[in-house]
Amino acid sequence: MSFDPNAAAAVDSGVFGLLCSEKESTLVYIPVPWEATTSYGGGTANGPRAILEASHQVDLFDYEVFRPYEPGLYMLEESSEIRQWNEEAKAHARLVIEAAGNIDDNPELRAALHRVNALGERLNDSVRETTQGLLAQGKIAAVVGGDHSTPFGALQAVAERYPSFGVLHFDAHSDTRQAFEGFVWSHASIFHNVLERIPQVTQLVQVGIRDFCEEEWEYCRSQGKRVKVFFDADLSQSGFDGTPWTKSVDYMISSLPKDVWVSFDIDGLDPRFCPHTGTPVPGGLDFNQAIFVISSLVRSGRRIIGFDLNEVAPDPRGESEWDANVGARLLYKLSAWTLVSQGKVKLHKR
Repeated sequence: MSFDPNAAAAVDSGVFGLLCSEKESTLVYIPVPWEATTSYGGGTANGPRAILEASHQVDLFDYEVFRPYEPGLYMLEESSEIRQWNEEAKAHARLVIEAAGNIDDNPELRAALHRVNALGERLNDSVRETTQGLLAQGKIAAVVGGDHSTPFGALQAVAERYPSFGVLHFDAHSDTRQAFEGFVWSHASIFHNVLERIPQVTQLVQVGIRDFCEEEWEYCRSQGKRVKVFFDADLSQSGFDGTPWTKSVDYMISSLPKDVWVSFDIDGLDPRFCPHTGTPVPGGLDFNQAIFVISSLVRSGRRIIGFDLNEVAPDPRGESEWDANVGARLLYKLSAWTLVSQGKVKLHKR
């Protein structure tokens, strides 16, 4: 079947309406339907599926990147096993969360916590093994969550191939709590786990942070130059003072090494772009501001070695597809600039 990039997506097409197979694709998405430790708003486990459906409405022509779809983009099938683990882990986690941490004298609750942590570790192993398989084939791997705990296994796999790399992290939250609520693999602990367990990550740059606890504040400061946090309040103040966004972005990316993983929690954006995400926070980046950071990273000569997109939650009432629509378009832009950074596609000549 011939492919027309200007036509509507075919009913049986893959992500973004493409017809390419996994074997034919350069960049492969790993959907991870997981939200076991979510303690506020839910629904992120349905994010990958919602993004896939919304991606059929994304026009393939990109104003900056020339035909980013041509190297092939493919989303793997969701793992029914991970969905089963998620449902089991959520049920156990709910008991622990409702106990507000008072579990020491309750064997049932201690067992529930242990089971959640064990299932989280199993998830990490699964994502790591899938990522390892894709990297072994020379493909670029990207994780589509699910909550923000989901990319840990992928980062482990990348660390086996890159002795040193940085992480550019967009988020409203620092996610550097230690075993939040007792959950070792909590979505609120992803970057504490990365910094403590993946020494190959030599630089973490966090952008848009505006909701964090004192423990996280002190932990990030204790990391010295390894962690740089660009708080939303400071970025806003710089803008109020007349500092161009271009100058702020140059400073953001200046400390990142040649190879960079991009970790994007959708709530790093202003909540008007993600109203149904689990923990929306006032403030945050405009969509185009975020894309400019990513494009500037690539234009600086750095290489995106993979990425994750997390915390996209569809409207639970089914009245709006806005969150998934934004998520799909962000996924396409992340993919386009990743491919540019690896020399797989070029920019438009103007």
